[in-house]
Amino acid sequence: MHNLFDVSGKVVLITGSSRGLGFTYATGFAEAGAQVIVNGTTRGSVDRAVEKIQRTGGFAAGYPFDVTDSAQVERSVAQIEREMGPIDVLINNAGIHRRAPLAEMTVEEWRAVIEVNLNAAFIVARCVVAGMIERRRGKIINVTSLNAQAARPTIGNYCAAKGGLTMLTKAMATEWGPHNIQANAIGPGYFVTDMTRPLVEDAAFDAWVKGNVPLGRWGDPAELVGTAIFLASEASSYINGHTVYVDGGWRASL
Repeated sequence: MHNLFDVSGKVVLITGSSRGLGFTYATGFAEAGAQVIVNGTTRGSVDRAVEKIQRTGGFAAGYPFDVTDSAQVERSVAQIEREMGPIDVLINNAGIHRRAPLAEMTVEEWRAVIEVNLNAAFIVARCVVAGMIERRRGKIINVTSLNAQAARPTIGNYCAAKGGLTMLTKAMATEWGPHNIQANAIGPGYFVTDMTRPLVEDAAFDAWVKGNVPLGRWGDPAELVGTAIFLASEASSYINGHTVYVDGGWRASL
């Protein structure tokens, strides 16, 4: 029987994949047989991530570039497609945090988060989609967040960026669907990562998360991989413009 979830051989570009959840996606796709393109801001971090994936028998190639710099993105996308072949799947994962109460947040802190978490997704997708339109096939997956729908103090910039990314996903789906391109999003809830480790170790915050998630626990990053592979595969060929929240049931309980 034909495997609808097969992503073997697909060229998958994952932004911000040299560490964190992005590296988890990269590892998962490599294990599934995809040709993974690792991206990060420095050559060293990208090379280390590529080496780790290759040590486990997966295929990975590294391309460091700044996702907010349109000229760099254009050059890098052209280089990737010249050297690795057409990009079949784009995962816009790159993101940052700059936490502060809104009344005290600097304009620079606001703009930095909007630039990386929202504007970069447009910049990279705009470059990649040209080839997808020509070939009449492609998958775009934007990594948004539970915080696109549920705000909390000190992350107003992040909430605004991820909310915007949710709507950008719908816009992509609407405009690029006629070219047989599916654009969807993944909205992670609370996962244990290097970035969230201080929150996990904060007893009050840990109890708050576990008390609000019906599954009663934080997510394991590996639990995001299946959703990403589903959205990157033929299995989701008629799913377009949706955000799949991987949150242990948080939104269901609101």
